[in-house]
Amino acid sequence: MWPRLPFRRPGRRGLIITLTLALLGGFGVWALYGSDWLRVSGVKASGTRVLTSGEVVRAAAVPLHTPLASVDTDAIAARLRHRLPRIKSVDVVRSWPHTIALKVTEREPELVMPEGGKYVEVDAEGVRFATVPAPPKGVPALQLAADDAPSLDRFGPARLRRAAVEVASDLPKTLHNQVKTLRVTSYDAITLDLTGKRTVVWGSGENSPRKAAVLTALLKAARDAHHFDVSVPSAPAVSGS
Repeated sequence: MWPRLPFRRPGRRGLIITLTLALLGGFGVWALYGSDWLRVSGVKASGTRVLTSGEVVRAAAVPLHTPLASVDTDAIAARLRHRLPRIKSVDVVRSWPHTIALKVTEREPELVMPEGGKYVEVDAEGVRFATVPAPPKGVPALQLAADDAPSLDRFGPARLRRAAVEVASDLPKTLHNQVKTLRVTSYDAITLDLTGKRTVVWGSGENSPRKAAVLTALLKAARDAHHFDVSVPSAPAVSGS
């Protein structure tokens, strides 16, 4: 048999340490949730570009005077994205001891869609996120005229819209700045209207980087031309010079 070890009661020092830890734990919980020291007294927003910080703070609807530790940051982020679709993402951060910080990233328009005398902004993911009275400078207009196209049943307006913004986002800046309108009549029939009354038959959104490179070279080589076809980038065509 194993020898019996003598039972030792915890010493006075151990009891003091245990009581101290319990008191500190209880005080910590009280400080976080029960005291007035660590309660929300302010909300600040940063990263806004078109939105104002005031709009973001109001839409966040952060409950003031509640314990900072109990604030549901995920719920605040979801509320902001729902109420302000211009917000692409937001980080909701507890800034101790009294503040909630909202770090916003806004969507940027890749194209705008004329609608009812105003313009709907569409981002690089094809998301319609805001309606504005005038188009932002340098953002091409999207004309989605595919109501009778056979591809509409297969792809749908949202997919055709994404195809259009994918083409726009693949254009180098120098070429993007020359695009006035991007017209989509079917999935494989996309046309660009450039400044100077020039037209580009783009075809589908496939091989867009290659098409952009070919078009850039054609625009330099045929400066007086008005019609370009890069739908088959290996066999481009130019006319109207």
